[in-house]
Amino acid sequence: MINRFALPLLALAFTIPVAAQDANRSMPVAVQVADGTPLPVDTAWPGGTIDLAIDATDTRRAVYRVIQTIPLSPGTRELTLLYPEWLPGNHAARGPISLLSDIRFTANGKPVAWRRDPLDVYAFKLALPAGARSVVASFVHTSPVTGSEGRVTMTQEMLNLQWEKMSLYPAGHYTRRIAVRPTVTVPAGWSVFTALDGQKRSGDKVTWAATDYETLVDSPIFAGKHAQSWPIGEDVRLDVVADKPAQLAIAPQNLATFNKLVIEADALFGARHFDKYTFLLALTDRMGGIGLEHHRSSENQYEPTSFTDWDAMDWDHNVIAHELVHSWNGKYRRPADLWTPDYRTPMQGSLLWLYEGQTQFWGNVLAARSGLQKKETILGRMARDAAVYSEGQPGRAWRDVGDTTNDPIMAARRPHPYSSLQRSEDYYVESSLVWLEADQIIRQGTGGSRGLDDFARAFFGMRDGDWGQLTYTFDDVVTALNGVHPYDWAEFLTTRLLTPGQPTPTRGIEMAGYRLVWRDTPNPFDKGAMDHGKGLELTYSLGFNLDKDGTVTSTRWDGPAFNAGIVNGAKIVAVGGEAYSAQGMKDAITAAARSKAPIALLVKRGDLYDTITLDYRGGLRYPWLEPAAPGEQPLDRLLAAKAAN
Repeated sequence: MINRFALPLLALAFTIPVAAQDANRSMPVAVQVADGTPLPVDTAWPGGTIDLAIDATDTRRAVYRVIQTIPLSPGTRELTLLYPEWLPGNHAARGPISLLSDIRFTANGKPVAWRRDPLDVYAFKLALPAGARSVVASFVHTSPVTGSEGRVTMTQEMLNLQWEKMSLYPAGHYTRRIAVRPTVTVPAGWSVFTALDGQKRSGDKVTWAATDYETLVDSPIFAGKHAQSWPIGEDVRLDVVADKPAQLAIAPQNLATFNKLVIEADALFGARHFDKYTFLLALTDRMGGIGLEHHRSSENQYEPTSFTDWDAMDWDHNVIAHELVHSWNGKYRRPADLWTPDYRTPMQGSLLWLYEGQTQFWGNVLAARSGLQKKETILGRMARDAAVYSEGQPGRAWRDVGDTTNDPIMAARRPHPYSSLQRSEDYYVESSLVWLEADQIIRQGTGGSRGLDDFARAFFGMRDGDWGQLTYTFDDVVTALNGVHPYDWAEFLTTRLLTPGQPTPTRGIEMAGYRLVWRDTPNPFDKGAMDHGKGLELTYSLGFNLDKDGTVTSTRWDGPAFNAGIVNGAKIVAVGGEAYSAQGMKDAITAAARSKAPIALLVKRGDLYDTITLDYRGGLRYPWLEPAAPGEQPLDRLLAAKAAN
């Protein structure tokens, strides 16, 4: 509170010269901090091959124990070791350095003092004694044991060893020029799967041929107690670990869809940028979920019953197709500003709308073409995507797709209070709809003789057998598109992806002969996901989604629930005076569409209870795609198998 009698004195105080005020304050002056990230050089680490030995047998406590020997060139007195920070496929600085503990260094058998760089906490500075020929680093990597601590990578049945999470590398050199010889000890009897070359096993100790650090990081391990491996194409394998042995049972006709996926991918791209490829797949709800691309492998997770309840879990099968596409799009052809020579140099994701957006597009198309997912499931997934941007995301008015490519760095996939307003990584889904429009522009402009398939072959399928990385820019994308069909592609991409406030991105669906419609039952994709999760999706009716207990998991900005003050974390306790149930909620929404009575909800938020009425009469609403006319449509032809069996 301000005393009104003091106001004249306050007014006088405000007239004191700034210089006089400064005389009574200590005022530091900033100095330039040398915080620039130094670029490494494209030369080999002169010390020789690094030995990396990991003991992964402590599954009860979920601890990886690491001993790493870094050889030195003669006369080395200072060494900087880096923990990988900017991780490929994460598009951000996600290296979980906080999980590294009990860090110790020795040289000549004696402890070496170290300090962390205060401007780069991923860097360890070591002062070495004279005559040191190697440094031995020992530490533990503690896998999270609950989901609240991070992604669980080790259970008592399986593990997912990612080398970058439990190793260091010397600063100053391209990671492809640092040689490493890896060894892992696993629990007795466990199977070990990876794309690394030269695997040998003695008891439970597994070794591989020396490789470069970049290839090592790009070659993770899945290992497990219950495991099986199948060949599913020329030089391609499906390597699977599971929570329980019975979950590995897959019908032959369903296993065949993985082989068809490989065949369709080969037909699409017309070249390979790997000598061999392995799908690493975990059937689990104990280890953390993942979908992560690599050049010669991919890390994937299905729900535990995805093999044994194949049809019911059809909605869950897409990640395999998406990550396979990344071997061409993302690992081989890579945006120039996203490629980095090491894991310290910051990444930029300005072209993720191609890297991820077209991968999303082709992941859907190849899943349908191969039968890995039913066509009806893919249409349901596309309907869901179209619905988001038709009426479920007001954030498009202020934020373009291009800006969402910064989200991996800004948000690190943390949940948003109102994702429909804030947006998230929309470069996946909205971009996939834009690429469908591009496909239809090409097909209509060439009388059906060409399509985005031709772009994929020209842009991703070049240089068969090249296993490196070929970078590209925005102009390269435009040039390649014009090589398929002349059009103002620069304006098209700039408008659709780099300009906010654009029309709903459903033109591609409409050009492909389909339209977005609304029904009172969920489409096959939404039904499968809801049946599995036991939740209730009401985004396009009441404007929120509920988990199996009636707790709000997301709220649509400016929807009926939002306008009534219902937010994430609130719990629907009762509907119309009866205890909450999913069926009771659906019945109330249906009844309100036929009557004049509003929907009465008892809502608990924290310790407070509130009776809230929603005057909503629109009934249950779920998105579907349906043909706009009888007969086969362009979208049907796009999703149809292309390769000969």
